[in-house]
Amino acid sequence: MNKPIMAKATAVWLVDNTTLSFKQIAEFCGLHELEVQGIADGDVAAGVKGFDPVQNNQLEQSEIDKAEADPLHRLKLKFNLAAVGEEKRRGPRYTPLSKRQDRPASILWLVKFHPELADSQIAKLVGTTKPTIQSIRDRSHWNIQNIQPIDPVALGLCRQSELDAAVQKAAAKKAREGAVMTDDERRRLVSTEQSLEMGDEPKVPSSISGLETFTLSNSGEELKEDERDVADADSFFNLPNDADDEDEDDRD
Repeated sequence: MNKPIMAKATAVWLVDNTTLSFKQIAEFCGLHELEVQGIADGDVAAGVKGFDPVQNNQLEQSEIDKAEADPLHRLKLKFNLAAVGEEKRRGPRYTPLSKRQDRPASILWLVKFHPELADSQIAKLVGTTKPTIQSIRDRSHWNIQNIQPIDPVALGLCRQSELDAAVQKAAAKKAREGAVMTDDERRRLVSTEQSLEMGDEPKVPSSISGLETFTLSNSGEELKEDERDVADADSFFNLPNDADDEDEDDRD
């Protein structure tokens, strides 16, 4: 295990019973240094009873003595044979009760935007069962009319790195099977890191590329003075003399 059981209660005990620095306690308990400082100030973990890591076989007293004498010394969790292999999660992911109602929405999102994912991958990502996934795939779920697709990462049901890993695994499987993917499917198989590294797409469609530099000027050169069609303003208002004589004849 990387951190002791009842980490916050252990931090409370270490703050109250040792002279360890906040950083040493935070690193040992897997907390933030400011959180440990909040415990010392009474703003965090109010009412939490301290949990003695020495008495509960998680830390040696000699380790505490070394750390108190050397602020740079890191506390080492006592080896517990019974805890070997406990970090690896077995079975489906546990989903808190407050988020279980969001699972159908996340399943619908995965089925809609990542149809290449297998049911086993979706079950592992959001902590559900294959019958539930199948009922959403074939739209036989009892509440399918009211379910709106929502990203499971936004709902806190899985991490973005886990979703990207599952998508990449699905992409590798499709590549091995030689399946032909559409452009839309290929875009969905790109992870977040890869999409952020891509350059900006051109704003001008390729079908009209080059028109943005089109100009009506003659190679950028201005027309010469004698080539311009310059009209005299008086010519628009003064009629020729012949026209005046014709008007007088008409009146006669």
